[in-house]
Parts: sequence; structure tokens; C-alpha cells
Amino acid sequence: MMKALPHPAAALAVPLLALLWGLNWPAVRVVLSWWSPWTLRAVGMGAGALLLFLLAVWRGESLRVPADQRWRVAVSSVFTIVGFNLCTAFAQLGGSTARAAIVTFTMPVWAVLMAWLVIGERPDRWRLGAVLLGVAGLGLLATPLLAAGVSPRGPLFALGAGLSWAAGTVFVKRWPARVAPVAGTAWQLLVGAAVSALGWAAFGSASSYPAALAWSATWFWVALSFHVVLATALAYVIWFDIVARLPAGVAALGTLLIPVVGVAGAMLLLGERPNASDLGGFALIIAAAAFALLAPRTGTPSPR
Repeated sequence: MMKALPHPAAALAVPLLALLWGLNWPAVRVVLSWWSPWTLRAVGMGAGALLLFLLAVWRGESLRVPADQRWRVAVSSVFTIVGFNLCTAFAQLGGSTARAAIVTFTMPVWAVLMAWLVIGERPDRWRLGAVLLGVAGLGLLATPLLAAGVSPRGPLFALGAGLSWAAGTVFVKRWPARVAPVAGTAWQLLVGAAVSALGWAAFGSASSYPAALAWSATWFWVALSFHVVLATALAYVIWFDIVARLPAGVAALGTLLIPVVGVAGAMLLLGERPNASDLGGFALIIAAAAFALLAPRTGTPSPR
């Protein structure tokens, strides 16, 4: 079995994860100029799963998932991998990459509310403040779009991604799957690849991006390789290990860096320029996430 990271190494892995997932936003946009979200996720998660299965075998991990743990692996995959990844891809088709990254990372705010409902963790003033700031940030982002008659499709998908990730994080902390770490992540990616392949078969594989956003084949392969090897296979192993080894708040704190890297990457690599409303919403949502993640910790029921 792969040895879990000691706490100092896990803490150092947090900024690495933020870098990988932050840069994945512009990488995904490049690939989406060629492929549909269904194609991207079927190939990306399928290839990531294959790499992790090979790594698990090389490390001597068992690929078996005990019968009583399979539902946990499946539910975790549906929220943390399937819902999140498909929603973030469709969010970029419906709007700018920077705006999609900003809205998606309201997820710590939704985690506060879900933790209240699922594990009875009543929000204190810090967390209630986080909810209010998050809602204000979403309002600041949405109002100009609605006033201009712009379709809310992109922001709504991004919001769905944040809700899905928050649900997955709360679920994993409440009902963690007791499986070998690399193999468990591989199975979850395989579930995501299977769902995406079904969508691919049902809805087709053509990209929805206009030709003006197309990139060269070289950039396509660079972006796809980064997405599969680093931002999918490696990053998910790091994430699930961080969640297992660090307190939930510390683990989630690293997510504050992801939209910062994502927005910076969209500006540098894609030439996007967020407007004043975007930047104001970004500031409020980052503040909301900080309130949610830095609030004093309260006791929660132990996983069962």
C-alpha cells in the first residue's frame, strides 16, 4: 500500500495541488476548443484511471474494493469527480474561464451549509458571514450579466460544480471509503470516465467553441497531457491523501489559491481580462471562502 504523506509533506502538497488545478482551467479551455466536455472527460478521466491502476499495481496495492465500501467510492465519485468535472467543463463553454473559476470556488460556502444539514455542524457567526459574502459575490457577478441579457448558463454550471464539490468533500469526511488510496482514486476516475462516455455516446463529440478560439495542435497535446497526467491522475491522488491526513479546514484552505492561479492563468495564457464586476465578485467570494475555512473549528461526529 502507498504510504500516506506525513503532515508536513501533506501541507506542502496543498500549494502544489493549487498550482496543478489552477493551471488546469486554461488547459481545459484549450482542449475544449477541439473536443466537447463529454469527450474531454471520457478521455481525460479514463486515461487518468489507467495511469493510476498501473501505479497501484506497481506499488503492490490491492485493486479490490470491499463490497461494503463500493457505495462510498461510487457516491464520492459522483460528487467529487463526475459532477464537478462535467459542470466546470460546460461552465467554460457558457462564459469566460476566469468567471467560471470564480463562481466554482464558492464551494467552501456551500460546504458550511451542507455540513450543518449532514453532520449537524451548526454554523457560527464566521460561517454565516461566509454565506452572506458568498451570496453577495454571486450577486455582483450575476447582476451585470442578467442586465445585459447574457445567458446565465455558464455561471449556473460553475455554481453546480461548487455545490457538487462541497457535497463530495462533506461526504468523504463523513463516510470515507476504506480502500487503498491510489486504487480507490483510480476506481473513482473510472466511474467518471464511464459516465462521460455514456454522455459522449448520447450527445455527440463535437466541440461547442467557435473556430476563433481554436488552438494549434501542439498546444492541444500539451494541454491534454497536462490535464491527464498532472491535473487529473496526480492531483486527485494528492487531494484524497490531503483530505485523509489533514483537518478539513486546512485541506480546503488550499482551494483559496486555485481560483487565484486559474484567473491569473486565464489572463496570461488566454488573454482574458476580467471586468470590475468580475474582480469585485472574486474579492467577495475569496473573502467568503476565507471566513468559512478560517473559522474556529467545532467538533463533528466521527466517521462511521
